[in-house]
Amino acid sequence: MEGFVYLLCAATALTCGLLLLRGYRKSRTRLLLWCGLCFVILFAENAVLFVDLVIVPHIDLMLLRRCLSLAAVSLLLFGLIWDTPRR
Repeated sequence: MEGFVYLLCAATALTCGLLLLRGYRKSRTRLLLWCGLCFVILFAENAVLFVDLVIVPHIDLMLLRRCLSLAAVSLLLFGLIWDTPRR
């Protein structure tokens, strides 16, 4: 049951990411690009979480999971700062 929840979280993150990227493709609003990429990386983090805790629990993938989370949040923060309108 626990593994099913991890897969649902991964599927939700992937769906959000793909919808955001589709919205970016139509509107070319760069904030949608950064958010979409963030969610795609969060999908990868959730997939690694599933692999870590369900498939190979004897191998610790905590560092990889944390690096993916950091990359996702850093990418979103970079996008928010980079695309802030200049005054």
